[in-house]
Amino acid sequence: MSRTVLILLAALCAVSCGGRRSSQQQTSAAPQMQVFLPAIAPSGLSDDGKRDYLRWHYWDRFDFADTLFIREVDTVQMIEAYVRWTALISDRPSDGAPMDSLMRRASASRPMLDYFTMLAEQVIHDPNSPLRNDEFYIPVLRAVLASPYYDEYERIGPAYDLDMAMQNRIGERANDFRYTLASGATGTLYGVKAEYVLLFINNPGCPMCKQLREQIGGSPMLSEMIERGRLKVVALYPDEDLTEWREYRDHIPPSWINGYDAGCVVREKSLYDLHAIPALYLLDRDKRVLVKDSTDVPYIEEVIDRRG
Repeated sequence: MSRTVLILLAALCAVSCGGRRSSQQQTSAAPQMQVFLPAIAPSGLSDDGKRDYLRWHYWDRFDFADTLFIREVDTVQMIEAYVRWTALISDRPSDGAPMDSLMRRASASRPMLDYFTMLAEQVIHDPNSPLRNDEFYIPVLRAVLASPYYDEYERIGPAYDLDMAMQNRIGERANDFRYTLASGATGTLYGVKAEYVLLFINNPGCPMCKQLREQIGGSPMLSEMIERGRLKVVALYPDEDLTEWREYRDHIPPSWINGYDAGCVVREKSLYDLHAIPALYLLDRDKRVLVKDSTDVPYIEEVIDRRG
């Protein structure tokens, strides 16, 4: 997880620092910014005990009633602190309870709720964040929608995001859909029979799609599973430009099911979040979601390996 944190911190710092003035100008003009100091776990605890302690007590030193602090705090440092906590609780990616607890405390005022919602949007909702996690983002959206601070127009976006986050949750059955092959034959996701199904939502010419395709094809573990029929890959093109899809279809391995969404039903019915492509969903034989909206092939291998 430390590598993931470093990647995200580097990206966030690059974005946050890109528009700053020169160091000389800042030194002369910028006031001293405040910083947040997270709680420290008792030294007598084991490593797991410290993690569990910080899961719930990381923010104990933060004064959620002090709205002046969030106007004066170093936001880059706050993002870093938020990233570290999110990485810490990510060993239980389906457990949104710690995030729910944090957002209840952050709901003390609109400025505080706005601030922690902003942190969540950057770290656990941004499509480019390696810590993106809908199970953590659901409590954030619920806190916004449950608060008295926003009018009906301000609730439209969070309500839509919550509806999308509630689709295809880990442990629940994925939404079924019909795909069409180049031959004109059709099939459904639920009609694919295998111990595991890897849904690969992709677009032709997308650099990361190419990268993921090569990672899947280059994985000895996944390749062996595909060869033995234990894993089937469904490559779904969700857009309407079929000329582009047909020109690209030879790049998809012949052992994969390569189809398109005729009529763009997946998008029209919001069956899957297409905000960021590519996306990988690992499903079990009953089409229950094991990994949601990921771009991390090694993690998919890890999940399969843990299941034996």
